[in-house]
Amino acid sequence: QVQLIESGGGLVQAGDSLRLSCAASGPTFSSYAMGWFRQAPGKEREFVAVIRWSYQYYADSVKGRFTISRDNAKDTVYLQMNSLKPEDTAVYYCALDSCPGVRPETTPDTYNYWGQGTQVTVSS
Repeated sequence: QVQLIESGGGLVQAGDSLRLSCAASGPTFSSYAMGWFRQAPGKEREFVAVIRWSYQYYADSVKGRFTISRDNAKDTVYLQMNSLKPEDTAVYYCALDSCPGVRPETTPDTYNYWGQGTQVTVSS
């Protein structure tokens, strides 16, 4: 079984930065695509970013502000979030896609495993 554990969320002011971490255990980390999603109260879960090997892709809402990266030696994925805005407030989840390329990478149902989520709150 794959297990994902997020950390790094918190309460910050607009313009601040946070770095989220997602530690994975189970299958070889480099064999999977890893994504970040977020969900605000009353809204559907939305795509944020994904990394597959050296390939990275971002939602339009976070381009130029967020950076996804990974450390294979530590089986960990990171999401560096800069210039945070109140509209970034949400629970952030990391997710693993065990079959990259079969289904759209921006769709939550594509991913097989999910972390427990970490809260990010940005005040104005």
